[in-house]
Amino acid sequence: MQKISRRNFLSGSATTGLLLSSGHLSLAADEPKKWPDNPFLQGNWTPIHEEITAENLKIIGKLPADLEGMFVRNGPNLQFPPKQNYHLFEGDGMIHGVRLRDGKASYRNRWVRTATWKEENKANQALYSSILDPIDFTILAKQLLAGKSPFPNRANTALIWHHGKLLALWEAGAPHEIKVPGLETVGEYNFGGALKHPFTAHPKIDPKTGEMLFHAYSAVPFQPFLVYSVADRQGKIVHTTPIELPRPVMMHDLAITGNFTLFLDTPFVLDMPGAMRGEPPFKWEPKFGARIGLLPRHAAGDKIRWFEIEPCFVFHVFNAFEDGDEVNLYGCRYPSFPDFVNLNPQSVKDQGAGGAGDNEPIAYRWQLNLKTGKATEGALDDFGCEFPRVDDRLAGAKTRYGYAASGSGLVKFDFVKERNERHEFGKGRETGEGVFVPRRDGKNEDDGYLISFVYDKAEQRSEMAIIDCRDFKKAVIARILIPQRVPNGFHGMWLDDDAL
Repeated sequence: MQKISRRNFLSGSATTGLLLSSGHLSLAADEPKKWPDNPFLQGNWTPIHEEITAENLKIIGKLPADLEGMFVRNGPNLQFPPKQNYHLFEGDGMIHGVRLRDGKASYRNRWVRTATWKEENKANQALYSSILDPIDFTILAKQLLAGKSPFPNRANTALIWHHGKLLALWEAGAPHEIKVPGLETVGEYNFGGALKHPFTAHPKIDPKTGEMLFHAYSAVPFQPFLVYSVADRQGKIVHTTPIELPRPVMMHDLAITGNFTLFLDTPFVLDMPGAMRGEPPFKWEPKFGARIGLLPRHAAGDKIRWFEIEPCFVFHVFNAFEDGDEVNLYGCRYPSFPDFVNLNPQSVKDQGAGGAGDNEPIAYRWQLNLKTGKATEGALDDFGCEFPRVDDRLAGAKTRYGYAASGSGLVKFDFVKERNERHEFGKGRETGEGVFVPRRDGKNEDDGYLISFVYDKAEQRSEMAIIDCRDFKKAVIARILIPQRVPNGFHGMWLDDDAL
């Protein structure tokens, strides 16, 4: 893997306006270390080792005059070679941001300086084991009894903006507050000490009430296996309740409607006896079935109502909404838990990082009838897609359009007419989640832009692409070329200029 030196960056600064960050740079850039042959560390998953600030980026096309703000995206970027094994979910969080202002574009990237990042940076090496490493149950027991997670908070998954704060999120720990537009880490954020449980990577914000709804699932065999909370628009946690589950499961996302919060209880379960035999700690167990729970927003957990569905796994949802006596949920459904993240790096070598093989996710709808207690479900199409998004201003309300990544492009779904349009970036080009940004004077739901990072394999170059959602198949209206590669990542968002 090619290392990028401080000298190489400075030599290119005359034409790109590149400036080195004044923050501390990881020693990983200065002292070459051996990186393993791991599919989660190859291709555009290969970590980068410099934090930079670049001004006056080259723009191909024309920036929309009404698009001023900052696109930010989180993802794993391992600081040091792993001790032994490595899984994609374990990389140190790195936030990449592209700011558009006055017809110009700038870029910066910063690691989220978690306690783990600081500890390993000081030691100049990786210090923690992987979920793929053999379990030392003596150490694990001590950690659990001390109330500590056996795996450190890397703050590497998603971002949310609420009560004037940008928060970097992880699956099973507290958020980290991030300054904007500089992307410096303030530190772990616990809502003034009121947060008493881990914080999901996918909270939902009701655009009408300003409330943020979030949950935590347990990765250890101790009840409660699920806890749910609500924070008001000022960031005060006003409601917390446990929800009884028969077993600990992975529950990555949730959905909301105007009256309900929806929980996905699918059978990817913790198997501690198996782990003690040296088997993976989580297993796919379709015999347990799957269900969707509806809980009135501020109700106690024992008021939840469950709807049985076909066994499946769901990482991410588009949206949910109420329609008369039915609650509709749209998401990306896997027939079973995908091998490419099921503690099986070999499947990544076979299928490519992010590939799902025969178990690919497809756009799907569940309709929950409040009168009969029955669920009706079915596919919206037959091709693989992931990272579903909608216009965040319509979270919990009926939406006509949704967007997702698929192959080498992005897809726009019309849920009403049951059709889709595809925007292809071309052979050898990769993209991730597309984030919808509405036009300031837009009149229709799709009157806006879809923004994503795109990586060109042949040129080994990254860019930020802006698509006009009203003419989705048309060529990208603006491409912002970025002076260093942006590794693949997970989730992002758009911050309007008045938030910066």
